[in-house]
Formats: sequence, C-alpha cells, structure tokens
Amino acid sequence: MGRKQIEEQTEALLIPIAEANGVNIYDVEYVKEAGEAYLRCYIDKEGGVTIDDCVAVNRALSKALDEVDFVGEPYTLEVGSPGLGRRLTRDRHLSQSIGKQVEGKLFLPVNQQKEFSGILTSFDRDCYLIQTDAGEIRLERKNVALLKLALDF
Repeated sequence: MGRKQIEEQTEALLIPIAEANGVNIYDVEYVKEAGEAYLRCYIDKEGGVTIDDCVAVNRALSKALDEVDFVGEPYTLEVGSPGLGRRLTRDRHLSQSIGKQVEGKLFLPVNQQKEFSGILTSFDRDCYLIQTDAGEIRLERKNVALLKLALDF
C-alpha cells in the first residue's frame, strides 16, 4: 500500500476517534526516516491539545490500527500537536493562515533565494502570494518544499 493510501485510511479511522475526544485532525503523514517508518497524526483543538488528549487518541487509534492492520510493515505511531511553527500542508491550513507571517524553503531559487518569509496574502491551486519586505512574490506550489507559520517572538 502506498503512502497516500495509508494516510487516507488512517485519517478515516481517526475521524470518529478525534470527535469522541473533542479534538480536530490537523494532519496525518506516513514517512520513512533513517530506514524507520512513522505514522504521525497531528491533532489540535481550541486552546491547544494536552498530553492527555494525545495519549487518549494514541491508545484508541493504536487499537483501531491493530484491528485492520493495513500498513503492512512495522512502524511507530506518533500522536501530537502540530506545534506553533506548524506546517501548512492543506488548503484549510492556508485559509486559516491568510494575513499571518509564514516562512519556507524552495526547491529552486526565486530572486536568488531558496528561503523566504512574509505575510501569506492569498493562494490558489497553483501558487502562493507572499508579501515580503521587498514586495509581493508569487511562488509556485510545486517549487515550495516547506511552508509553515513563522515563530514570532
């Protein structure tokens, strides 16, 4: 089974578990790092999630995953918060982040830069518009390796 299918099936299992625990699903990702597989589920709620929220969701999801066993290889299940500098991977994340400070990395340089920061002003299917100190830049989605909320201290 492919990565995308694992993520989609996990999210389908996670929906009723998240609802029962009063949290929202932020994202689900299945990745391999240093030869190890990780199934990461990010949850959130108004005011932020607690360790107890993460433990409750992890236990319920682990049980549900054991029952259906569709991953097909050993993996580590992680349930946590997306954090303050959360990655913006879905359109709903982007919609919630319009007008906020973002930062990211590019696959190919734009204006001789592979990193950027600024205010996310809009987005569509193909690109992001970011207001930087030097003006507005249009970044093609396929060229953006990472887009996340900037930590503002």
